[in-house]
Amino acid sequence: MVTYELKSQTSVTTRGGPPMASSVRERDNEHLQRMGKKPVLKRNFGILSILGFSCTILGTWEGLLGTFVGPLTNGGSGGAIYAYIFGWVGTTAIFVVLSELSSMAPTAGGQYHWAAMLAPARFQKFLSFITGWFTVIGWQTAFAAGAFLTGQMSQGAAILGNNLYNALPWQGTLIIWASLCLALAVNLVGGKLLPRIEVTILVLHILGFFGILIPLTYMADHNTKEQVFLSFQNGGGFATQGLSWFVGMTNCAFAFGGGDAAVHMAEEVANASRVIPYALMLSVMVNGCLGFGMIIAMMFCTGPDLGGTLGKITGFNFMGIFMEATGSVSGSLAMCAIILILYICALMGVLAAASRQLWSFSRDRGVPGWRWWSRVSSSRSLPIYSIFLTVTIAGLLALINIGSSLAMEDVVSMAVSSVYLSYLMIAVLLFYRRIRGDISRYDDNEDGIVNVPGAKLVWGPIHCPGIVGTLINGFAIIYIAIVVFFSFWPTQMNPTAESMNWSIVAVGSSSLLATLYYFVRARFIYTGPVIEVSL
Repeated sequence: MVTYELKSQTSVTTRGGPPMASSVRERDNEHLQRMGKKPVLKRNFGILSILGFSCTILGTWEGLLGTFVGPLTNGGSGGAIYAYIFGWVGTTAIFVVLSELSSMAPTAGGQYHWAAMLAPARFQKFLSFITGWFTVIGWQTAFAAGAFLTGQMSQGAAILGNNLYNALPWQGTLIIWASLCLALAVNLVGGKLLPRIEVTILVLHILGFFGILIPLTYMADHNTKEQVFLSFQNGGGFATQGLSWFVGMTNCAFAFGGGDAAVHMAEEVANASRVIPYALMLSVMVNGCLGFGMIIAMMFCTGPDLGGTLGKITGFNFMGIFMEATGSVSGSLAMCAIILILYICALMGVLAAASRQLWSFSRDRGVPGWRWWSRVSSSRSLPIYSIFLTVTIAGLLALINIGSSLAMEDVVSMAVSSVYLSYLMIAVLLFYRRIRGDISRYDDNEDGIVNVPGAKLVWGPIHCPGIVGTLINGFAIIYIAIVVFFSFWPTQMNPTAESMNWSIVAVGSSSLLATLYYFVRARFIYTGPVIEVSL
């Protein structure tokens, strides 16, 4: 007889194995208990709502428009297309790794939990802690960066509608705060509101793509296929065209950033060990196809001046390209409004993912003040304190925009670099374990605690077996290493203080502070994922 005894003194007992689930929710809770965690959040997300959540946060075609000029400056039209394909293939490999791990251990902690269960015993605590901090830094700055881009885009649209408008930095910060308040309001309501919104946003994500693609390709003058597929550029003045291509390629990789968002909602998803992997793989396929269609369309419809003066003064080249294509201010604004609405809606999901990740890491005592941030509202079953802290951090970071918008752009780069570093850590550790053959085959009737530090490692129901899985895992490591390395490069040789990419300083200093905190305080209280359920 095996008894799972929770801290709340409730227990589930069965003869000869885990309890037989009478519903999907009960089975999910039993799986969570096998990983040592007590279920405290409500599972309101299903396959469609979590797919919408993942697709809209990934936001590949919208992200490509926001960073459109980067791949063209370093790479050119042809280089941007091939960089996108490389990024799509690399991201698919990452998502296979994330799908396998989320099927093994579908918890809100994600990367740091996986690092703890996969790392060798003597390195387990430190590697898990650092991975957790990479993820915390990545998602907290990602939320602030998303709000910043929303504010910038709102001001750019205002300039497009009225060229007399003088966009002041403090006004952008106010728009950022307004966006944060909207995301906060939706997240605090809780219940089934956010899942229903995500389904609606998924529809808008797909229909909005065609709402931009059709008028753009129909009304714009078209480049030749030679200009699109055989044109290369080294606008950064790098030593070789290949080096320039790799620097520009990171912009395409950034468009696929945030793939682990659905992972951090795992404890609110029904049948998470299967639904999360399916949502991840479907989202990279859907977004990859939409992004590929958009980048091809933009390359055929973009003039040599990349949106001209209007693209420069709005800060977004796609706004100038829309205006050149349609010749209509109202039509261009309507197309821009689709993108802006999707950016605002994505903020709601980013806040949910960032706050759940922070809550989970606090639950395992990984951050200062963990007793506060790990609390869950008994009435709403939401981590209210973590939600408020995430919004507060983003609001404070928005003040940087008043002093320098370029500094805020480094926050965007810092977000992606940190998240990809967490991917690199878990991809390497999984590769190490699968090469050693340390992970057992999946068994739904597995007894006892599994997939936590010191316990048995068991594949989940979604698994890429054999040499194919190993090769995909290895390619993911190579791709992530390339993205991380070039994400710290400036966009041109001999950069000035203003054009320098300072994200390496931000990520490095944050990592140093986290390491100091670990040795001064955290190593005495952080043990990795806390076992809340004992045998």
